[in-house]
Amino acid sequence: MNDEQLLRYSRQIMLPEFDIAGQEAMLNSTALVIGLGGLGSPAALYLAAAGIGALHLVDHDVVDLSNLQRQIIHSQAALGTAKVESAARRIAAINPDTKVKTSAGKLDAEELAAAATNADVVLDGTDNFATRYAVNAACVATRTPLVSGAAIRMEGQIAVFDSRQEHSPCYRCLYGEATDMPLNCAENGVAAPVVGIVGSVQAMEAMKLLAGFGDALVGHVLYLDAKRMEWRKLKLARNPNCEVCGR
Repeated sequence: MNDEQLLRYSRQIMLPEFDIAGQEAMLNSTALVIGLGGLGSPAALYLAAAGIGALHLVDHDVVDLSNLQRQIIHSQAALGTAKVESAARRIAAINPDTKVKTSAGKLDAEELAAAATNADVVLDGTDNFATRYAVNAACVATRTPLVSGAAIRMEGQIAVFDSRQEHSPCYRCLYGEATDMPLNCAENGVAAPVVGIVGSVQAMEAMKLLAGFGDALVGHVLYLDAKRMEWRKLKLARNPNCEVCGR
């Protein structure tokens, strides 16, 4: 690290669990962020601010006026532009040292696997089961840690799946079958700070995995009831019959 980086990240380096070694690990890491909406926005911003070396941003959508209520990485001036381009500009303004790669489209299975292979951690901020299942399958196949987040109405959840650990479950262990009920913000609504909380926790979990400190949420699901501001942490066991990670 140079003197400017030592000053920029000094408040993190002061943490004994993190120290210079943790910051250097961050600077040498790449995170794949899939979905630049309410969850991916704070997650990508905090990872960039914290000094991650590179971000690969994936989103096929463009910025819409209804997004601005919660997707804090985008601005009024970005309306109608690709979300990945809007996010890349904001990240560059926060930390120009973070290298940003963008993919303005939906990745197929082969492309997802390639992107996961080139990342040290994957953050899923999408809002549909089909994409979540595809991301999970790519992470299991490539043994890339996955930080999954979801938020709707006044509720949220975060889980970490790490196929490098023998007993770690995967996302499919948590949700074996998709539901036909729409589980997105467009159909159900969401309070703006809820996605901010969940996305920020995703960034924290990614940092812990990359820098190797603390206890990641592997084997657990963290639930947030924002209406009552209550958290629940539940254990999640690996399903031996899981069609993705089961033996």
